[in-house]
Amino acid sequence: MAGLRGQEELLRAIRAITSGSHTDEIHRLTGPEYDPAIQELAEAMAVMLVRLEAREDRLEELLAKIRRDTVNTITSVVHALGARDAYTEGHGERVGVYARRLAQRLKLPADEVERIRIAGTLHDIGKIGFSDRVFSSEDTPLSEDMVEEIHRHPEWGRDILKDLDFLGPALEYVYAHHERLDGSGYPRGLSGDAIPLGARILCVVDYFDAMTTDRPYQKGRSREAAFAILRDLAGTALDETLVETFILEVEENGPAG
Repeated sequence: MAGLRGQEELLRAIRAITSGSHTDEIHRLTGPEYDPAIQELAEAMAVMLVRLEAREDRLEELLAKIRRDTVNTITSVVHALGARDAYTEGHGERVGVYARRLAQRLKLPADEVERIRIAGTLHDIGKIGFSDRVFSSEDTPLSEDMVEEIHRHPEWGRDILKDLDFLGPALEYVYAHHERLDGSGYPRGLSGDAIPLGARILCVVDYFDAMTTDRPYQKGRSREAAFAILRDLAGTALDETLVETFILEVEENGPAG
């Protein structure tokens, strides 16, 4: 009876394994209370599982490296924008740092914090599609066509990144980082909760870094002046809770390096 019972349990464990469910039952079947044949088969299955898990771990490590390398390569493209627009150089990295810090202060899950950081770092990659006239327009009024280019860079950014499935919701954060709570943003005119939290985070920190960064035609504002503007925009353009949480974060831990 013990041998028959062992066979049934072994078959049940094998079915669970082949369906993709890892179970500890196979290890229990190696115990001395079971028929030697059942013990031998269970031990063989257990060894096979250990080897498969080791291969899965190596594969996951390889995939993680490929993802890191891909993001690093795209980040290098963002850095290359600095050759055309000095302001862009360093902006993405700082926005990524601020976005990560704000997401952590909100106690979001670690994987979501990382997605938001990546989205912050890459949020302006769509600017690679700007014409030379946009990059050289610092001292001249923008034409209607130039404004349209600027308004399309979140969409271009999403299109550049869209085949990187592992980015998941980060694609939407890049696409929506210029949307405003009152619906007056671009490119889709989203409002309120229709704007993902990750994108609302990027919007706050992007505003802050833009205001506090020196440009050839304008000196960056002080932190206090930037905080005042963020508070003025809270409730219309920006999420009020995120604004106050971000201000507290910067007051306690300082600006991005």
